[in-house]
Amino acid sequence: MADIGWITGHSYIAYGPLSNGATTVMFESVPTFPTPSRYWDVIDKHKITQFYTAPTAIRTLMANGLEHLKNFKGDSLRVLGTVGEPINPAAWKWYFENAGKSRCPIVDTYWQTETGGIIITPIPGVTNELKPGSAMIPFFGIVPEVLNEKGVPLKGNNVTGILAIKSKWPGMARTVFGDHERYLETYLRPYPHYYFTGDGCIRDADGHIWITGRVDDVINKAGHRIGSAEIESALVAHPACAEAAVVTVPDDIMGEKIIAYCTLKEGYEESHNLVEELKQSVAKEIGKFAVPDRIILTSLLPKTRSGKIMRRILRKILLGQTSPEELGDISTLADPDSITKLILKVHPKKAAAL
Repeated sequence: MADIGWITGHSYIAYGPLSNGATTVMFESVPTFPTPSRYWDVIDKHKITQFYTAPTAIRTLMANGLEHLKNFKGDSLRVLGTVGEPINPAAWKWYFENAGKSRCPIVDTYWQTETGGIIITPIPGVTNELKPGSAMIPFFGIVPEVLNEKGVPLKGNNVTGILAIKSKWPGMARTVFGDHERYLETYLRPYPHYYFTGDGCIRDADGHIWITGRVDDVINKAGHRIGSAEIESALVAHPACAEAAVVTVPDDIMGEKIIAYCTLKEGYEESHNLVEELKQSVAKEIGKFAVPDRIILTSLLPKTRSGKIMRRILRKILLGQTSPEELGDISTLADPDSITKLILKVHPKKAAAL
């Protein structure tokens, strides 16, 4: 389901399957047009066996309810996959039960364009007891390490830190075209002798890996450090919340303010009471220190055509950086009008002049 410009698009949709004699069905546009049943219609029509999409797309479909799956058979499906960002447990369970009919294993894949392929993932049919939200185990030849901020490996399980890769592997990027110094500074020099992924992770009691999001998205709130993905997962755990995107803005007293954008499922309406319920959901799941300072209820979020939420746009809107020059490149947005609508929501006076 990825945009063809991403490595998931060209390598995993085109080059890889074709070089192995497999058949690929490519999907264009968004999952809700012309109706939210489009994914399921395509699967049944073409007898798709492997379905690979992003958690954001799954949460979008969750928000539209189960009405659009009433005619979906899905009997051709063997494997489900997720890619692009950590998947929260609620979306994982919805995907497993409704798309996979509670019988298809979910391959929650972690990788980057720079890694050349998947590096942490469960193996369908081999990895037992899949954990909703966990990328699980390293792929063949990959040796992950969990480092502290000083680059020292954390021993044992039940640890939280920075995800790095210890050994080289055939698919890893070797340079940045035209700027090898940038490659070294970004990936190899932050933690010598390791490939720096830029992501945080948890290694649980069983030694399984949970991706917590970008290290630069780690929030420091009154001395507590927490990943934005953890807060988003706590918000989506509330039955009214379909999607959540958490960003921060500077604060002179607390260091950072936590701001959450939330979209609602069908049947729920915006209200002050609902905002308070969402805050309580975070307090219950994580703790009061993680409760967002502000929750913005919105009907849509700015996403790329492959379904990724553009969090930098959300942050810029909060900071009042709403001119075309300040927003930067938005050519990959699936719906450019979503920005104007969000500006109107956050800054009504400024949006009136657009």
